[in-house]
Amino acid sequence: MTFTDKPNGLQQSLDRESLLHRIIKQIRRSLDLQEILTSTVSQVRLFLGADRVKVYRFDADGSGEVIAESIHEQSLPSLLGLRFPVHDIPQEAREMFLLAQQRSIVDVANGKIGLSPLQSKETGKRLETNIYYRQVDPCHIKYLKAMGVQSSLVVPILHCDLQEQSAKPKLWGLLVSHHSEPRKILKRELKVLQQVADQVAIAIAQSNLLTEAHAKQEREATINRVTTLLHKLPTIQLQGALEEVITALNGVGGRLYIEESRKLYTWGDQPTLPYELDNSIIEQHPMWQSWMAEFQQGNIWATVDLYKEPCLRVLALAFRSTQIRGLMVIPLHYREKFIGVLSIFRSEFETEVLWAGRSEQNRRQLLPQLSFEVWREQKKGQAPEWKPEDMSLAQALYDHFSMAIQQQQMYKQVQALNTNLELRVQEQTAELEKSLLLTKLLKQVTEQIRRTLDLQTTLQTIVREVRPLLNSDRVLILQLKSKSVIVEEINGNWQSVLGVNPPPECFPDEYTRLYCQGRVRAINNVSTASLTDCHREFLQSLQVQANLIVPINIGIELWGLLIAHECEAPRIWQDAEIDLLQQLGDQAAIAIQQAQLYEQTCNAEIEARNQAAQLKHTLHELQETQTRLIHTEKMSGLGQLVAGIAHEINNPVNFIYGNLCHASDYTEQLLEILSLYQRHYPHPHSEINAAIEAIDFEFLVEDLPKIMTSMQVGTERIRSIVLSLRNFSRLDEAENKRVDLHEGINNTLLILQHRLKGNAEFPRIEVIKDYGNIPRVECYAGQMNQVFMNIFSNAIDALMMGNGEFGVPFRDKGQWGMGNSGSPLAIRGNGDKGNKLYPKPTIHISTKVSADNSHLLIRISDNGPGMTEEVKKRVFDPFYTTKPVGKGTGLGLAISYQIIVEKHGGIMECISEPGKGTEFWIEIPIKPPAKIVSQS
Repeated sequence: MTFTDKPNGLQQSLDRESLLHRIIKQIRRSLDLQEILTSTVSQVRLFLGADRVKVYRFDADGSGEVIAESIHEQSLPSLLGLRFPVHDIPQEAREMFLLAQQRSIVDVANGKIGLSPLQSKETGKRLETNIYYRQVDPCHIKYLKAMGVQSSLVVPILHCDLQEQSAKPKLWGLLVSHHSEPRKILKRELKVLQQVADQVAIAIAQSNLLTEAHAKQEREATINRVTTLLHKLPTIQLQGALEEVITALNGVGGRLYIEESRKLYTWGDQPTLPYELDNSIIEQHPMWQSWMAEFQQGNIWATVDLYKEPCLRVLALAFRSTQIRGLMVIPLHYREKFIGVLSIFRSEFETEVLWAGRSEQNRRQLLPQLSFEVWREQKKGQAPEWKPEDMSLAQALYDHFSMAIQQQQMYKQVQALNTNLELRVQEQTAELEKSLLLTKLLKQVTEQIRRTLDLQTTLQTIVREVRPLLNSDRVLILQLKSKSVIVEEINGNWQSVLGVNPPPECFPDEYTRLYCQGRVRAINNVSTASLTDCHREFLQSLQVQANLIVPINIGIELWGLLIAHECEAPRIWQDAEIDLLQQLGDQAAIAIQQAQLYEQTCNAEIEARNQAAQLKHTLHELQETQTRLIHTEKMSGLGQLVAGIAHEINNPVNFIYGNLCHASDYTEQLLEILSLYQRHYPHPHSEINAAIEAIDFEFLVEDLPKIMTSMQVGTERIRSIVLSLRNFSRLDEAENKRVDLHEGINNTLLILQHRLKGNAEFPRIEVIKDYGNIPRVECYAGQMNQVFMNIFSNAIDALMMGNGEFGVPFRDKGQWGMGNSGSPLAIRGNGDKGNKLYPKPTIHISTKVSADNSHLLIRISDNGPGMTEEVKKRVFDPFYTTKPVGKGTGLGLAISYQIIVEKHGGIMECISEPGKGTEFWIEIPIKPPAKIVSQS
């Protein structure tokens, strides 16, 4: 189907206006939507001259149905009443139909589709009537060919709810034109079809409003009829109201059950409980009553298939003999009190759906649908769906039935009260006064019980407050877990039963089960009551003549028994006394549960604190492990780096060093030959004289041996540094062995020599060595070198970054002299106020053996700014540093502390004060203990 814009003059315009006029007239003349759609497709087909025009409506599940159709002389097969599966129209196409109101024109012969969006998908603004051609999906071509269609035109029909101002349009359906031969479409024809679709949308909205208005009117009429029947006092027509409700909700039966009178009203089909369920009325069955207890006030329950509901699994047997499948249950309440239930039944039926071709449930859109033969899908056991308007009607009737039943009950109660009003008033007054007194007493006891959360105090308070209320001789609490009396309160000289255990044979497990179910036992006279001989003898041994027992249940568990004893004489327990003790038992259960929860909370708090301490300890161990891992990785990388650099430097240095002696000999020999030439040929050629003058031959002869000598000194210096690096890394030696720690200290200082030298910004740092006569020490040499490196580096940093002491840029403004501090050397700074002397930066190293020859003592100190007490306390903590960001990691001293203390079983301490420098005291055993050695 191609698109053209060649109008046929005035006739085209007249036809268009005539078509719109006929459709609008039909919409205004009839409010029946089907009649409007049937007339519309007929008029549009005549206007376009098409073979088929249809209206395709989308259902809630996404499938579609042809609901109106017009065909020219049966040129194409009819699709009226047939349904199409969801995947026949892709989701992408549906979205474009909705968002852009996109029209599509398919030319099957040329395999092209023209897309004409009515408004922009991005901005939502209305566009000019343009069309964009592209190749159509071959699957779509096959689909249309299977229908016998050579050209098609599709215009979306949108619907918007007029009652909702902010409602967004929805894709209601499609207006489709089919032709069995190629067909050209005029631009004005496309415009007319869009106007027709807009008029159809208006007709849909009007039809929906009319339908809703009729439904609302019918619902209000039903409510009025039911209300009239329910409020005709004194003869309330509950049976008639029930029949009206069943009819209004399209039910086949129903029933109304009144809880207080246990009366049942029925109409239509009814369920019948089988004999084995042992109930003649379904509403009186325990499972039904338990189900009703779960409903809150105002809740309405409905299902289309009661056999699929788990809550009706047993009660569904009552419906097997009927055709009932749909069920609506309306529990009736008045001020949260359950007063009855209204049930509506709907019968099952069979449905038949006509599909355009066989529709598979799990079919994927892999191939186009090639057959549109009618396929009949039958469904059995269906029930009409409960629509929102049904639920709304049920909700509206809920209040009327509840109020009417309550009014009827109140009316009967008023009639009953009028028979003997004065007597009833006196009795109720007495009951109210007694109830008020008991309530006040109960409140006092409850407040007294809940003043404490201690379990023992709570239990003692219960028996102490309960005994005077009942005016009994003894009140006690028997705990089931310990099977003994745990608290008691006695009035008089009666014997104590505290700690007494009742004989097990007198109290079988059956008693426990009954008390757990809420049993209350009142024994007015122990001598005449129906008791076992064992039970009677036990009570008489406790001097009990009458007793009252109520359970203390916490949840579904029997915690214990609250017991009142009368020892003076038999006693008839009154209902009010039994009720009072029962309420006190409930309050005791709450108080005991609160006390237990409080005790559990205290225990949980203690456990949480213990866990926090354990977590803190674990965190500390994790930090130490992390520090060790970082140290190990750092030492491994540093050792490998140092060893590699030393090896790489050592090879060329050895080559140079080995050849320098030969180069020196050769140079001396050449100079001797030159001297011989000068002696035997004192008058060389003029060109040679010119060259001698140009190169300053005499200076060259004099300076060349000096150069060779300085080169030899330099290579020896490099060899010494390389040897120090190798000794520092210790990668070529065993990890734990006897070493000379002086050598490790010297090697470390040699590596740090570049930092010890002075420069224009800072003077040279003096290193004073006070070495003692120490033996070789068995240790981890590489790790000890790391300790020295960390301490020396921190000392240098402290001297260079002192707070005002060595932060002054001296340059050439200062001079060396004697300081007032007693230091042999000092720096005089002229750049500061006055002529102040600063002590020279110094690092002092001291080693010696302890008095018992078991430990080696190493002291390394500096005359830097020192540390505050706060810093000194945390100096060995991992990741703690006082250096600026990027200057330190806070791991050096922490690693050093672990190496000395954990690896070598030694001691490492820091001695420092602000303004008095810092000293690190290291003490390690000359031969480490076996435990330390085994860690390697």
